[in-house]
Amino acid sequence: QILVGGAAGQGIAKTAFLIGKIFANSGYYVFNYRDYPSLIKGGHNFNILKISDKPIYSNENYYDVIIALNQDTIDKHEEKLNEGGFVLGDKNLKAKNLLGFDLSNIIEKLGGSQKLGNDILVGAFFKLFGLKIETVLKTVREIFKNETIEKAVKEGYDLVEQKINLPEPGKKNKFFITGNEAIASGAIVSGIDVYFAYPITPATPVLHILASKQLEHNFMVVQPENEIAVINAALGASYAGAISMVGTSGAGFSLMNEAISLQGISEIPLVLYLSQRTGPATGVPTYNSQGDLKFALNAGHGEFPRVVVAPGDSKECFYRTIESFYLSYKYRILSIILGDKHVGESNYSFDDFEEPKIKPSRFIASPAEDSKSYLITENGVSPRFVPGEKAKSRASSYEHNEYGYTTEKEEWIKKMNEKRFRKMKYIKEEINKMNPVSVYGEGNNLIIGWGSTKGSILDALKKLEDFRFLQISYLSPFPTEFVKKEIENSEELILIENNATGLLGDVIAEQTGKIIEKKILKYDARPFTSEDIIVKVKKILK
Repeated sequence: QILVGGAAGQGIAKTAFLIGKIFANSGYYVFNYRDYPSLIKGGHNFNILKISDKPIYSNENYYDVIIALNQDTIDKHEEKLNEGGFVLGDKNLKAKNLLGFDLSNIIEKLGGSQKLGNDILVGAFFKLFGLKIETVLKTVREIFKNETIEKAVKEGYDLVEQKINLPEPGKKNKFFITGNEAIASGAIVSGIDVYFAYPITPATPVLHILASKQLEHNFMVVQPENEIAVINAALGASYAGAISMVGTSGAGFSLMNEAISLQGISEIPLVLYLSQRTGPATGVPTYNSQGDLKFALNAGHGEFPRVVVAPGDSKECFYRTIESFYLSYKYRILSIILGDKHVGESNYSFDDFEEPKIKPSRFIASPAEDSKSYLITENGVSPRFVPGEKAKSRASSYEHNEYGYTTEKEEWIKKMNEKRFRKMKYIKEEINKMNPVSVYGEGNNLIIGWGSTKGSILDALKKLEDFRFLQISYLSPFPTEFVKKEIENSEELILIENNATGLLGDVIAEQTGKIIEKKILKYDARPFTSEDIIVKVKKILK
């Protein structure tokens, strides 16, 4: 396990990504966690990389190597250095087990910026661990395409001799991507036409990624003046026939609530990425929480159906995004992808990505003379007509009849409510084929979690006896039968969540009648590590 630390603006994230990518390209499994304050420059930033020859999904509390770009990093983290561990950095830093170099002299010789010191340390690091220089440089060229950086890595590589023998990696290079990158990729595969967003941490990376890809894949990215404009513009685009998506977090989602209700009654398809962060209010913008589950399930005034899915890693982010587009446009509903800072900004590694089995579509109906935009149907799904065609297309925020005309008649109000909710039976049947829950392990005791807690729980499961893990991915419609069955076939039940009140526990109680008494809750804005979970589970069992 490696920690890379320094001040904001020193290139911490890029350096950590480079190290992780080199390992992943060499066949190792890598997990990369990012920790940074809400500052553009200064403060203390760090990344934690965990490397293994076996699949891993989270980081731990202690480190084997600290790559320190300033003294503050050593002061804050040296106490967590494992026995036999060491610090890599400039020779002027003060640390117990420092392997220091005259970085200023090498940088001056190379004639570059101070950030070249990072690359010198990367070169030295990989020589110590015995990776071949060509293996290292191949990834350096792939990422930077910069000869000076390449020279800096070589300089660092030549400063030391190999000290550590790593286990043999797998033969296959690993995918190494964040949840946000996977969501953006899922949107592109789904045929997105336009992405609307206003910058807000931690959802902004999807905005940046899609903006960089829009010309290559022929779609648009639009940044309106605020989140109210974002969601209303997205609904307008979708009404016109486009496949549209919005992304936001916390306060931005609050501003979208009125338009979410508009979606509910107008039945205009929409996919919404909600990346949770620590609240309430501005809260802690760059840190993690699972505090918005009930908000996602109940956002918008009035009653109307929606889909809410919470991916647990970047691979799931990709597939769940595609599923969200499919369900939203087929059933004319709101699909919420409920992520958070941890799953969105952490890099996960995987052997491969299979071809998606589901193919999203616009699901636009053929024009008809008698165009009823809200036709009463057996499954509750009315044909999707768009403007500019022979069929007349109407949408309204008022309750309406089949033609979209405003009505206050009891008969139509009742019929339209029933029509909208009738969809959920058919949506649930489809979701049941999409693995709404996953069960890992075969123990008699059950850990229940959702979203980004998946990785730490899976890693903890390797060291816990007689436990299995129930991951609940689809939260609306809720997979009641699956969850109830797993609970009833278990001895001990433990709920694990990154919030203060056990929100999933409340939803489980509401949907199944089963109350989970034993909970491990973490609400300090940091994600769980597997060590946190192991210690607390054993304490509960005592």
